[in-house]
Amino acid sequence: MPARLEFHPEAAAEFDAALRYYGDRREGLAASFLAAVRTTTDLAAASPAAGHAFTANARRLLVPGFPYAVIYAATADAVFVLAVAHTRRRPGYWRGRGR
Repeated sequence: MPARLEFHPEAAAEFDAALRYYGDRREGLAASFLAAVRTTTDLAAASPAAGHAFTANARRLLVPGFPYAVIYAATADAVFVLAVAHTRRRPGYWRGRGR
């Protein structure tokens, strides 16, 4: 059974901002981004160890087709998304986010 998926409030805000950005660029691009992030978070929830060990407490999965990564921490029953981070901007800005 997949783990419960939770978003840090700032990660949810980042995700929403990226959706708006892509929605303003080209019709259908926001839907593609949404689907790619959903695929990534579904993988994290189904197999929390799938992501690359990024820090001592966080893992990272790249979002296919977009310059974003989902940074998450996993517990026995939940995957907590710490960031939906652009891969070329402000590395590590999310490190102070905890559950």
